[in-house]
Amino acid sequence: MMERRRMDVALLVLFLVHLATSLEVPLDLPQPPTITYQSPKDYIVDPRENIIIHCEAKGKPHPSFSWTRNGTHFDIENHPSVDMRPQSGTLVVDISRERAENYEGVYQCTARNKHGTAVSNNIVVRQSRSPLWSKEKIKPIVVQEGVSLVLPCRPPAGLPPPIIFWMDNNFQKLPQSQRVSQSLNGDLYFSNVRRVDTRSDYICYARFPHTQTIQQKQPITVRVLNLDAINDTMAAFYNDTDLFSEAPVDDRRPTFLIPSGPSSSKMVLRGDKLEMECIAEGLPTPQISWTKISGDLPSKRASLLNYNKTLHIENVSASDAGDYRCTAKNQLGSVHHTIHVTVKAAPYWISGPPRNLVLAPGENSVLTCRASGTPKPTITWYMNGIPIENSPKDESRKVEDDTIIFAGVQSGSSAVYQCNVSNDYGYLLSNAFVNVLSEPPRVLTPPNKVYQIIRNHQALIDCSSFGSPVPKITWFKDSRSSILQEDPYILHDNGTLEIRVAQAQHSGKYTCVATNDLGIYENHVYMEVKEPTRILKQPEYKEVQRGRSVVFECTVKHDPSLIPTMTWLKDDGELPDDERLIVDSDSLTITDVTEDDAGVYTCIMNTTLDHDSATATLTVVERPDPPTDLELTDLKKRSVQLTWIPGDEHNSPIQKFLIQYEDSLHHRGYWHNLTEVPGTKTTAHLKLSPYVHYTFRVLALNAVGFSNPSRPSRMYKTEPAAPDENPAGVQGFGTEHNNLVISWKPLTGLQSNGPGLHYRVMWRQKVVDSEWTTVTVSNNSKFVVSGTPTFVPYEIKVQAVNEHGLGPDPAIAHGYSGEDLPIGTPENVHAVVRNSTLAEVFWDPVPSHLIRGHLKGYKVYYWRNHHYKHSPHHMEQDILTFSGNHSHGMLPGLHPFSLYFFNVRVYNGKGDGPPSSTQQFKMPEGVPGSPTSLIVTNSNLDSLTLEWRPPHDHNGRITGYTLKYQPVNNSNDLGPVEELALAANETSVTLPNLKYSTRYKFYLNAKTGAGAGSAISQEAVIIREEGSTQSLHPIARSPALGPPHKAGPFGNISSLVGEDWALISWEYWGQEKNFYAQYKLNNSEVEEDWQKEFVNDSQNITLKGLKGGLCYRVRLVALGHRDQELHHSKELLVTLPAVASRQVDIATQGWFIGLMCAIALLILILLIICFIQRNKGGKYPVKEKEDAHTDPEFQPMKDDDCTFVEYSDNEDHKPLKGSCSPSNGTVKRDDSDDSLVDYGEGGDGQFNEDGSFIGQYSGKSASRDSAEGHESSEAPSPIKAMNSLNSFV
Repeated sequence: MMERRRMDVALLVLFLVHLATSLEVPLDLPQPPTITYQSPKDYIVDPRENIIIHCEAKGKPHPSFSWTRNGTHFDIENHPSVDMRPQSGTLVVDISRERAENYEGVYQCTARNKHGTAVSNNIVVRQSRSPLWSKEKIKPIVVQEGVSLVLPCRPPAGLPPPIIFWMDNNFQKLPQSQRVSQSLNGDLYFSNVRRVDTRSDYICYARFPHTQTIQQKQPITVRVLNLDAINDTMAAFYNDTDLFSEAPVDDRRPTFLIPSGPSSSKMVLRGDKLEMECIAEGLPTPQISWTKISGDLPSKRASLLNYNKTLHIENVSASDAGDYRCTAKNQLGSVHHTIHVTVKAAPYWISGPPRNLVLAPGENSVLTCRASGTPKPTITWYMNGIPIENSPKDESRKVEDDTIIFAGVQSGSSAVYQCNVSNDYGYLLSNAFVNVLSEPPRVLTPPNKVYQIIRNHQALIDCSSFGSPVPKITWFKDSRSSILQEDPYILHDNGTLEIRVAQAQHSGKYTCVATNDLGIYENHVYMEVKEPTRILKQPEYKEVQRGRSVVFECTVKHDPSLIPTMTWLKDDGELPDDERLIVDSDSLTITDVTEDDAGVYTCIMNTTLDHDSATATLTVVERPDPPTDLELTDLKKRSVQLTWIPGDEHNSPIQKFLIQYEDSLHHRGYWHNLTEVPGTKTTAHLKLSPYVHYTFRVLALNAVGFSNPSRPSRMYKTEPAAPDENPAGVQGFGTEHNNLVISWKPLTGLQSNGPGLHYRVMWRQKVVDSEWTTVTVSNNSKFVVSGTPTFVPYEIKVQAVNEHGLGPDPAIAHGYSGEDLPIGTPENVHAVVRNSTLAEVFWDPVPSHLIRGHLKGYKVYYWRNHHYKHSPHHMEQDILTFSGNHSHGMLPGLHPFSLYFFNVRVYNGKGDGPPSSTQQFKMPEGVPGSPTSLIVTNSNLDSLTLEWRPPHDHNGRITGYTLKYQPVNNSNDLGPVEELALAANETSVTLPNLKYSTRYKFYLNAKTGAGAGSAISQEAVIIREEGSTQSLHPIARSPALGPPHKAGPFGNISSLVGEDWALISWEYWGQEKNFYAQYKLNNSEVEEDWQKEFVNDSQNITLKGLKGGLCYRVRLVALGHRDQELHHSKELLVTLPAVASRQVDIATQGWFIGLMCAIALLILILLIICFIQRNKGGKYPVKEKEDAHTDPEFQPMKDDDCTFVEYSDNEDHKPLKGSCSPSNGTVKRDDSDDSLVDYGEGGDGQFNEDGSFIGQYSGKSASRDSAEGHESSEAPSPIKAMNSLNSFV
């Protein structure tokens, strides 16, 4: 028992080995026959052509052939019309001498040689048939609208069955739908008929595929009538028609036309297609749906056809058996039908048919015939075409059901075995030979074969071998150092060597070695790994308008050793032969695109090893064609129904239709837009106006644009009627104080609704029991009522009237007669000072009857008192307007320490009223502006003198100055600060004990009782250079460009500047929080040169990145909530200092000190010589030289960017553009004093020109000026000193 079990295991292993290895026996070795080609089992032949029954086989020696027909030997010699091809078993029947039907039957071919016999399948030969339709007279069918109808086809039985379709006389397929469809048997079913189904050419066609013939049934006439029409025409059709449905047809629930009854059954074979159909009738048309009761429908193999009426399942398997339900449903109900499906199976192979065996003497193996079917098939074995039980006995052979076991086969036992598997639904027949051979190994793969593989692809290197016993295969690479049997190499049982992912290092020489007991055989092959072909830039989807050009790009990368070939396809076919299609190396260009060019374009790059492809779709679009067949229906007085047929949309869906009309009565030749409808609709309900001659046209719009207009519809004239509406925009207003102008927007011709359009204009004062006054106005849109009281409310109505009646009751509009200037003045006018630059004015509102018009607001007129000589009537006044009914308002941007006068006036649409009594208020002191200039003079080794001019804006009485200074090292680090307090009347100061060769920075500001003002700064370096000091340009407050009065909420705008920056500060009395500063070079006239710097919720900003020595214009802008520009400040001129370049201090260099000592020694010697000469009575012309060198006239100094000029403190004059401080060392004090001292005291207190009090200080000012004049004349001049020294030398 154990021995038997071991033998079974061994046989199983051998079976698996032979199962996995398909051996091809070389034809130079002895082998039994093998059938290589035969005709199909069911062979239908065309009776017009010769019958060819194929049977091809191979073997060594070459086999001979014979045939049986219907189970008996078929002797070809007895049939002169039949020939057998040489070296073949194929029969050729010449039907020119005999009819094809004489050779119908069951044929079987036998191929034999001395090693065995092979047989073919039973080939059933049948002649195809396409019989004619029987002649019949088909009566016309008259049917009532709404009933169901079946038009039978009943084609003649053909072989194979014909293909059925329905067409009309013009060979056009009849349209089918959910309501009308063709069944699987070819009949035409109507779920319910309609009037449109009436026609006389319902024709059923049958196409027979083998003979390629088409036959047609006689045409069927169908007339669909309603019940009244049937009664009227019954007599005409009584003798030659079929009449259906005499009762009226109502809506009804569905019922099935096919299949009948609640259930049915169907049998299908495994692997075939399953088709089930349900067609229902009903009104409205039923909808069909399918479900599988015992499971789900196979989603990948199932599909619904024929408007869901047919369930189609491909490649049926056993799992498709079960119950299927179809449901027909409409609004009135539903009906079900259940189909029970049974799946049977003709025999089929489980693991393939039996395979040929090549065995060496003494080897063991098995031959297996594994098959299945439903019902279970029977298996019969044959040997050389004879039942195996009738074959000679062989001890090495044992049959066990579907398996033949061979043990210790002997030479000469070669044979062909047939396995026949059959059941009620078919059979399988397979030949497999057992060839007993002793043969040393040989490799069938050609030697030195080169395998070219694409990198990263699978590589399969063949070593097809033969030998008996089966050879063992081993592989080596290059030096044969080791057997290739580990990763990445995979050796298959058939000797093939696999590399799953080939790389460049796998290139080289491979050796295949085949070995068995009888010998050894080697074969060498080579593998080359190539770079893959890749499309780098794929063609893209294109949508192009007709007539334009399009380019598809296709850029490819490939292995340089491979020759590429670029191919373009259109719709999987060759490109049309058209010169408009230009193929380049990496692109396809189509010029002058037409609609025929639309399709799918494929770029294919082929090499000998691989290819890559990419596709792109070309859609040709164009404006749609204009709609056609405009038709007007449902004609009514105020509406009409317009229908049309859309034109070709040219691959771009129609988005909408635009309907236009022409009114040939009022506006001939002009088309107006009426309405739009979505692109899915082809009808529109149009609302019309009376008394219009309408003509309509339709335009279609897609993504490309509008179509041309359609042809106009026929004209439709609407009847006149009374107006439907009254004029809009009715208003009343006065142009004079004693009139009322009533105006309105006149009706258009389309709105007039009829001829004779005019207007009834009505008005009355808006008081109780006032009567309406009415006038008629034609050909005008306004009417003037004269002699009205001033500014009185009126009620107004305007009514449209034509020859057919009055328009609707008009709505009442309200208006006022004309305005006049106000006669009232605000009372109780006074002001409250809030700070040094802001005051608030209060007043009592003017009574409305004194305003005599619409209250627009109040205006505050205010002016600053400059001098006693000035009259308020001649002073420049500022006006601040407060719109609306206000009783107070703020006056921003006032001058500190000044006296203001003001009055308040009310204004309406006509103008300003009389002013209120003039009031005044005094502004308190404010902080002063920065000093006008600051310069450095008289510098010695350890001291220097600073001189300055007082501020331009005193804003009060100057109480003193504060001077701060500190050293600055070469790294711009600031040292300790020194501070000096200076008297108000001082304009210069000398600073002793300064460090030699040190740079200092100075800050000077003025003070009033309100505090310290902004500072001016200056820099200087203490060095010994001709007794002078290197001084940087002064940094001064920039004067405003423009007059000093305020016209907005900005005030006290000042600047502080450095080498490359400027700090801008300001005050703002508005509500806004967001600002930005704009700046540009002073000499730039281009508006776009303004640069912006934003600042939020602050009133200062530092402008950085400026250039030293240049002048800039700066202005401020206040922004509203939506970033709109609300207020602008006046422009400032900001001048940056020109910074001297920092050089090495030569005063500390040794060579410089030595040179100076030598010069001093030389001067000393010259002085001694001169002294000696003078004591000797010599004459030296010192006096003449002194006379020749008088004091030079100092000229104003010009800076690189600004010209220094005289300064005038007259506030009525603007400072000159580009003006800066003088630098000649002469500082004059300000002639005026904008101070308010001892206001109201002293009999001779007068106003100065700037509006400040002079009082008792008038005399002091004059004496002070004279004193300063003497001091100025006696001041030593450094240039004089230099001239004196030169004269002396």
